[in-house]
Amino acid sequence: MAFARSQRGLSVLGWLMALAVVAFVASAVFKMLPHYLDYMALEKAITSVETDKAADIRTIPEFYTRVGKSMEVNGIRDLDMEKALDVKIENNEFRAHLKYERREPLIQNLDLVARFDKEFRVRMP
Repeated sequence: MAFARSQRGLSVLGWLMALAVVAFVASAVFKMLPHYLDYMALEKAITSVETDKAADIRTIPEFYTRVGKSMEVNGIRDLDMEKALDVKIENNEFRAHLKYERREPLIQNLDLVARFDKEFRVRMP
């Protein structure tokens, strides 16, 4: 029975270490999750140009205006759309290249970095 007594589970120090790891991971997730949600909202705004027939977007400034309005609705204020989004028209479709990165401080001089880079091909309505 001496063997069974030695296997009682985690000690207090073990629980504190496990709690510290969980808190660290949760902190990182909560810092980066808003940036991923903003990216998903931008992705949806760009692809909605093709599906929304009522908007009738034909020019690049109209495309930027549409995405800018969507950014306002979704509360994305800390992103410069002119630097992050590059739009061209080729073969009767928009080619939108969304490229930017977000940094969040983690501990002193360590940062969490999320880099977003995706190209969209959106047909004109």
